[in-house]
Amino acid sequence: MTTILVTGGTGTLGRLVTERLRADGHEVRVLSRHAQPYAVDLVRGGSGLDAAVAGVDVIVHCATSPRGDDDKAAANVIAAARRAGVAHLVYISIVGVDVVPLGYYRTKYAVEKLVEESGLGWTILRTTQFHDLVVQLLQALAKPPVMLLPAGVRDQPIEVAEVAGRLAELAVGAPAGRVADMGGPEVRTFPELARAYLKATGKRRPPVNVRLAGGAYRALREGGHLTPGRAVGKGTFEAYLAARFGGGR
Repeated sequence: MTTILVTGGTGTLGRLVTERLRADGHEVRVLSRHAQPYAVDLVRGGSGLDAAVAGVDVIVHCATSPRGDDDKAAANVIAAARRAGVAHLVYISIVGVDVVPLGYYRTKYAVEKLVEESGLGWTILRTTQFHDLVVQLLQALAKPPVMLLPAGVRDQPIEVAEVAGRLAELAVGAPAGRVADMGGPEVRTFPELARAYLKATGKRRPPVNVRLAGGAYRALREGGHLTPGRAVGKGTFEAYLAARFGGGR
């Protein structure tokens, strides 16, 4: 049995990683801002983080924030892991963080570099976007009477439970460095994704493609966030929508 700390262990991904590891018989500690007994703000760090890490064999670092301070949080996790002699740090990242110039992606890429240079045994897995994140975007785009879509942009959504399973496998293995990317089963255009979402939710919105500007949009149009050669996911976007919305019925 391995003792494993999952940061962000109450989040969309971390919760499933925790469940999988516990089902496999491992002792799992859940760290998040509000989950006792390991309620820790990773950006602040401190003695609570040291207590959470003490005696841990592996850390699976799932915690993330849109505020742009993931690098500060990761630096604190790494420092605590060094002090505790943790053998293995597993980090979940995103396909395209090195080529798509979005602020959040740049921070994730900076964390990758911190992990690689940490002196710890490490594993990094990059995946494409989770189904639920794509739905969040489509929900926002569907609020106006017309659904404005980024012209020429595709996506490759993946089932979060499959990513959780892969992270659990990596956590109990030896440090493997940067492992093969993990992408959803299909590369889809945004109009295709939007039509599937509208059908599943029973909404009526005319989709309109809109050309945008900037380096990030150009990188997305060029598919920097896609990994068609690693379309290893099984769960389709339509299957996710059916499970979540029941086909709009």
